[in-house]
Amino acid sequence: MQSILKEDETCWRIATADRLSIIIDAADFFRHAKDAMAKAKRSIYLVGWDFDTRIDLIPGNGDDRQKNRNRTDELPDQLGKFLNAIARRNENLDIRILKWDIGMINSITRGETPFYILKWMFDKRIHLKLDGAHPSISSHHMKLLVIDDQVAFCGGIDMTIGRWDTREHTEKEPLRKSPMGFAQGPWHDATTCLSGEAARALGEVARNRWRLATDEELSPEAPSGDDTPWPEGLEVGFRDISIGIARTAPEYDERKQIVEIETAKLAIIATVTKTLYVESQYFASRRIAEAMAERLKEPDGPEIVLINPEGCEGFLEAKAMDSARIRLMKLVRDADIHDRFRLYYPVNAARTPIYVHAKMMYADDRIVKIGSANLNNRSMGYDTECDLILEAGEEQTTLREKIIATRNDLIAEHLGREVDEVSEAIAAHGGSIIAAIEALNRDSGRGLVAVPMRELTADEELFAESDIADPERPAGVRYRTSNFLKHRFGHRMKAAI
Repeated sequence: MQSILKEDETCWRIATADRLSIIIDAADFFRHAKDAMAKAKRSIYLVGWDFDTRIDLIPGNGDDRQKNRNRTDELPDQLGKFLNAIARRNENLDIRILKWDIGMINSITRGETPFYILKWMFDKRIHLKLDGAHPSISSHHMKLLVIDDQVAFCGGIDMTIGRWDTREHTEKEPLRKSPMGFAQGPWHDATTCLSGEAARALGEVARNRWRLATDEELSPEAPSGDDTPWPEGLEVGFRDISIGIARTAPEYDERKQIVEIETAKLAIIATVTKTLYVESQYFASRRIAEAMAERLKEPDGPEIVLINPEGCEGFLEAKAMDSARIRLMKLVRDADIHDRFRLYYPVNAARTPIYVHAKMMYADDRIVKIGSANLNNRSMGYDTECDLILEAGEEQTTLREKIIATRNDLIAEHLGREVDEVSEAIAAHGGSIIAAIEALNRDSGRGLVAVPMRELTADEELFAESDIADPERPAGVRYRTSNFLKHRFGHRMKAAI
C-alpha cells in the first residue's frame, strides 16, 4: 500500500512525536490543557477561532480553596484568571494569544467582558492580537495550544463557551452551562496532545501565524533538558511515531494557496480498502462527496460511515450547510449501488441529539487524521486549518491495532456499548462496521440515528452548495489538481479531480 504522506503535497512537514494521545471531548482537554499550561516555563501559544475568558477549565472545581475542598490545585479555573495567575507567578513566561478578528464580534454580542481583552492587548506579559490576515469573510479556524515548544494540542476544540462536556453527554448536565448560567446542549469533540519534534513543528506553525498577523518575528524556544510539561494523568496512546502536519490557508498577500488537507483527504479516500469512518460537523464538500461516490461504485470498494450532527446551528448556517448535505447525500446514495454508505447523528441516553464538532477520519487500520478541518468547502481552501495525520506501515502491527482500538472506542461511545462488544461485533460480521453498528444499535438510550433523506425546499435550493456561507477559494483563485493525486490516485477519483 502506497503512503499518502508526502511533504508539500498532503502535508507541510513530517515530524516525530515521542508521545501522542487522542483526547475525546472538552472536559478532558480543558483539564489536561490547564495542567500543561501550569507547567509552562518559557512560552504558551494559544491560536484559535475563538476564546472566552469566562469559561471554567474545570467546572465545579471552584476557584476558592477555602470554600471548596475538592480543588485539584492552587490556580483559578476561569480561563482569564488562570492565565493572569501563571503570568504573575513566572515573569519569564511569554503568553501569546491569537484570535480571529471577526470572532471578536461574537465575544461582544454574547456579553464577554472586555476587561481581559483590552488589558491583554497592551499587556507586557500576556499578548493578545486579533488576526485579520485573511480574505474577506474567511476565518482563522485552526485550534493550537503549544507549551514551551515541547507539548502541543491540535484538534477541533475551541476554548470557548458551549464546548465543555464529558463522554457521557448526560442530559441536563449541571456543569454544562454558559458563564451566564444558561444550560448548554451535549457536545462531542476531539483533539490531540503530543510531544517531541512534532510539538516544536506546531510551535513553528503558531509563530508563522503570529508573524503574518502582526509582522513580529518570534524566536523558537531553545531545546531544553527540562521536564516536558506533559499533562499529569494523560495516558500516552502512541509512542515514537511519525506525524504529518497538514494545513489549509487561503491565498493572501504574499502567502500562496495551501491545500494540504484537501489533498490528504482525497488521498485517504482513494487508498482506503475496507472501512472509512469519519466524524465531521458538516458534509458539504462536493469534491469530497464525488471522491466517496467513485469508491462506492466499485464492486469491492470500501464501506463509508459518516457521523454528523442532526443539523447545523444558526439560520444561515442551517440553510447553507444542511441543504448542501441533502444534495450531497443524494449524490453519494445514487452511487451507493452496493449499500455501503451510512450517515448518522448520535443521541444521548435521553435520545437528545449530540452536536458533533469533531473532525476525524479513520481509514482501515492504517490512517487516522484529526484536526480542525471539516468536510466543507471553507476547510478545503478558504479558512486556515491544521490537521495531524498518523499513518501506520504494513509492518507496524501494534500501531495498526491501536488505531483500530481508538476508532472502535468512538463507535462504542456513540452506541453506549463496551469497546469489546464493538470489536467482537465487527469481527463477527466479517470486518463490517456498518453491520456491527446495525447489530448493536438500539431504539432507546444512546445510539446512532440515520440522517433522513428529503426533498429541498425552494429557498434551500438557492443556498445549497452556494458561495454565500461556504466558499471554496478566494475570488480569482482557481482549483488546481495536485499532480501527486493525478499521478498516484487519478484512476480512483476521476470525478473529484
